Amino acid sequence: MVRLIHQILDFFYPLVRRIFDKTTYYYAACGSGNLVLSWIFFFVFFNLIFQKQDFTFHNLPFGLGEKTISALTLSSIVCACISFLIGFLLMRYVVFTASQLRGRAQFLRYGMSAVITSTTNWGLLKILVLGMGIYPSVANVLASCVVVTISYLLQRKFSFK
Repeated sequence: MVRLIHQILDFFYPLVRRIFDKTTYYYAACGSGNLVLSWIFFFVFFNLIFQKQDFTFHNLPFGLGEKTISALTLSSIVCACISFLIGFLLMRYVVFTASQLRGRAQFLRYGMSAVITSTTNWGLLKILVLGMGIYPSVANVLASCVVVTISYLLQRKFSFK
């Protein structure tokens, strides 16, 4: 699968060779693919699975009782988990293949950077949806565009250095 992804990416690389080095191009392509996939997942979870309705957890352990989570937050959490796994695999095996760090260290660092970017994305979503009244799926795209730069810097300089 990794070889197939590299072949596809290498086929199109001559089109952007003057703009990006190969690692940045791989990151942009894999990251964009994962990002678009997460937008699709968010739309499906928010609109179709959770049907824009809040979700209530009943009889939680440790005396927590009953808690309600908005469809916006729950969709964000589910999509962050899915994107995390896909993103890590793409970054480790397709993009940053020259990293000297062990897999566990990469996973831990990637996890820390994912927490930072997911929290930033969630905060921006709340501001855009609740504060500015932007439709959630559109707000998700806008927030993601801001978070992409933070994510790239964290992954290149920290997670897979």
